[in-house]
Amino acid sequence: MVALYAAVMDTITTYTGLSPAAFFTILALMCVVYKTVCSMFVDPEPPEDLKNKLISSSAAASAATAANFSNQTMIPETVQLGDVTEHELRAYDGSDPNKPLLMAIKGQIYDVSRSRMFYGPGGPYAMFAGRDASRALALMSFDPQDLTGNIEGLSDSELEVLQDWEYKFMEKYVKVGQIVSEQTSKPTKNGDKVPENQNHDGA
Repeated sequence: MVALYAAVMDTITTYTGLSPAAFFTILALMCVVYKTVCSMFVDPEPPEDLKNKLISSSAAASAATAANFSNQTMIPETVQLGDVTEHELRAYDGSDPNKPLLMAIKGQIYDVSRSRMFYGPGGPYAMFAGRDASRALALMSFDPQDLTGNIEGLSDSELEVLQDWEYKFMEKYVKVGQIVSEQTSKPTKNGDKVPENQNHDGA
């Protein structure tokens, strides 16, 4: 054992030119410097209680984000409207988030709430919401004057374009009603409707 120790000491002196004491002193200093430098680039392990708080905060933030996203993307329940006038349809243009988003083609009303990013406020086709956009779709027009269900005077090719739009809406959206003309009758005291031009005495 003594012979091995002496051999190691001689080897250190031969190859480094340093005394064994100087060699081990330098080696110890190098270890200290190495640990110091490493600690500058590696984050220390946080205390257990702090780690738990960070995990809890992250989970709470994720839950809040998910809830917020859910509220923003919540689609109003589809409601069958039946017969409505063009004036009544305009109440479903997306300005009220509690109402479904509707639009009509050839008098048939569809719920387009699932595509609010396109037909809702700020969307590229927002002007079609709450309206019968038949003529505008046939002409591929964004002119407000074309926001009507009147398709008189359209060419065969324009009518084909409109038909394609109608097929797409029938496949993708739920039909919830149809547009009827403005009522020309008025309610009686009993709630029944009679034509306005009817003589009250039956004559």
